[in-house]
Amino acid sequence: MTRRTGSADLPLHGGRVPSWLAERMASLGAIITQAVVHHYGRDEFLQRLSHPFWFQSFGAVMGMDWHSSGITTSVIGALKRGLSPMQAELGIYVCGGRGKHSRRTPDELTAIGERTGFDGRALARASRLVAKVDSAAVQDGFELYLHGFFVTDDGKWTVVQQGMNGEKRQARRYHWHSENLRSFVDEPHSAIDGPAQGEIINLTDHRAESSRSAQLELLSALGAEGITREYAALSGQVATQPELPHLLMPGHHDVRSSDVFTRRLHGTLAAAAERGPLDFPELLLTPGVGARTVQSLAMVAEVVHGAPYRFRDPARFSLAHGGKDRHPYPVPIKVYDETIRVLKSAVQQAKLGRDEEMQALKRLDDQARRLERTATGPSFEAYVAAERSRSTSLGGRSVFGWEIDLPKWNFQKLR
Repeated sequence: MTRRTGSADLPLHGGRVPSWLAERMASLGAIITQAVVHHYGRDEFLQRLSHPFWFQSFGAVMGMDWHSSGITTSVIGALKRGLSPMQAELGIYVCGGRGKHSRRTPDELTAIGERTGFDGRALARASRLVAKVDSAAVQDGFELYLHGFFVTDDGKWTVVQQGMNGEKRQARRYHWHSENLRSFVDEPHSAIDGPAQGEIINLTDHRAESSRSAQLELLSALGAEGITREYAALSGQVATQPELPHLLMPGHHDVRSSDVFTRRLHGTLAAAAERGPLDFPELLLTPGVGARTVQSLAMVAEVVHGAPYRFRDPARFSLAHGGKDRHPYPVPIKVYDETIRVLKSAVQQAKLGRDEEMQALKRLDDQARRLERTATGPSFEAYVAAERSRSTSLGGRSVFGWEIDLPKWNFQKLR
């Protein structure tokens, strides 16, 4: 039976991802997907998508707002665009999206099923049921507006969908995974992410089985009007949910030291300094970019290879490529593009049977884990300050524009 793996509070943010970042997110998302599939297979990729902490870290490492609801929309959109040219090769298809795109999911699944051979109509029904369960069987105050359906050639799937509570300016993300799914109405979720709302109605809880049965019996015996008459005489309490790991995504936009496991950051920096000269000598010859790129590669490598417990602080992964809103610092375009180039080369070489570059990235991640127990480094605040100070030289960019060297008062006035 599938299980819930955790929850998270997500501030509800509007706005759009600028095209310069959206294109890069699509490229990096596709390359990371290929790397995960290369090392661990398609089933593992679906499993990771169903894990709320990994999903949030995945979005953060791509330069999206590290804590907001927009990560869900942007990650699904980036993967849908980035994986489209290679979906037949990978055997992974992305359907749905936000608003009208979510309503097209059943038709997309049916069409893909006709091309690939899996039962598209059955999966279309699964898509409708998943949406219905999270909008009706789980009544938690969030209205669904986004539905992403990831499916492989052999019919296995993961669903990531999201609802909003406009009054509270909060979002809740729901994760489903088809592995071992036996029922759409009895403990079907792999995770539900969102703010705690007190007691809610959740008819998918295993302990609500007797309630579901009783409702069917009442409907059969009394009819809808009879149930209405009896409603005033009925009372009861919904069983509370068992305690689950909870990821609290705060409302503040800035990334703070309390949001990051500094020990792991020091391990990443130490590994980049130690393994970089050995495994990426040509990269390090690039003036002003090479060493910084290896640091980003180390964080991307952790997204590819890290165990679930490694993603308890998704904010740390925003230190790879910054954020479009300048938090923790503007997106360093030169570093981002170098990261994509190196990863793309590694994946292409691996397809040809030459795995040296992919293994170099794995060694980078292995070394970071070993060194984090003993490594020391700058404070979080000092690290972020240093990144901001050299943002112009690294092609720093945000939704406010390119970074330029100006006195602080001019900078604020310009923005």
